[in-house]
Amino acid sequence: MKNSPFLSHISEYMISRHFAKRTIETYLHWIKGYIIFNDKKHPSQLSNCNVENYLSFLANQKNVSPSTQKIALNAINFLYKEILKSPLDLNLEFNKSTRQTKLPVVLTPEEVTQLIAHTDANKTLVIKLLYGSGLRLMEAIRLRVQDIDFDYCSIMVWNGKGGKHRRVTLAKELIEPLKLQIESCRSFYDNDMNLSSYSGVYLPYALAQKYPHAPKMFNWHYLFPSNRLSVDPHSKQCNRRHHIDETTVRKAVLIASRKAQINKRVNCHTLRHSFATHLLQRGTDIRTVQEQLGHSDLRTTQIYTHVIQAGANGVRSPLSDL
Repeated sequence: MKNSPFLSHISEYMISRHFAKRTIETYLHWIKGYIIFNDKKHPSQLSNCNVENYLSFLANQKNVSPSTQKIALNAINFLYKEILKSPLDLNLEFNKSTRQTKLPVVLTPEEVTQLIAHTDANKTLVIKLLYGSGLRLMEAIRLRVQDIDFDYCSIMVWNGKGGKHRRVTLAKELIEPLKLQIESCRSFYDNDMNLSSYSGVYLPYALAQKYPHAPKMFNWHYLFPSNRLSVDPHSKQCNRRHHIDETTVRKAVLIASRKAQINKRVNCHTLRHSFATHLLQRGTDIRTVQEQLGHSDLRTTQIYTHVIQAGANGVRSPLSDL
């Protein structure tokens, strides 16, 4: 199904409606899985019952998390509603995933210090932003030069998870390193602007239409630019300066955790978990932490209270009284 005309049609449809690249990849993954599960029959020949069986299969045999099952449902719902113009039944009956949500892995401040100390120098600033501002990985590497507000020591995060915008704290210790990073960006920018074939930086369709000159304005360029020019997958225009690849940051964190001999499962999101937990340990109001993280539901933020020094749910162990 690698060169499936049907999947290509779905991809082109989503591109024409300016869906995010990652959303397109995710939806195609689950739609392809649904088709394969049903012996490669065309979805137009399948019914609500087939959808229910597939979603139950994901919960029972694949043991996916509730959030993963929900993403699969969203993808298939999109397929029937937007592509086949035959919306699914609103009352689908399938086995919902009951897999328990994992508790977040949290580093101690000492472990964060060691992790940063063992991080490759050209990835240190990104790592410090993940921990110092509680950013998700993609939020960090998609930052643009103009998103850093030095006057108010904050960072503007645009179109985070769920398409939400928010303002997060910026550690004063990162002001000078960020200014140096912006100078480095300026060097890339000056060299690129001397190329007649340079098409500027990528902007989402709406912004590119509203600000036609923005792609070649410095402030719109990425804070962490890639070392190479690349082809825009949507417009097929060459010579754009994209941001660094997220896999390089993931690898840097993994290597640093091994070098620091941290005996925990550490990834980029661990730094966000640690940011939230350490704020709560310092007495920061949970509503403030919720806003910093960009959570819609306070219950999502409350999971970080599990490691506060007082113990689980603030309960003092009777062993401490012996």
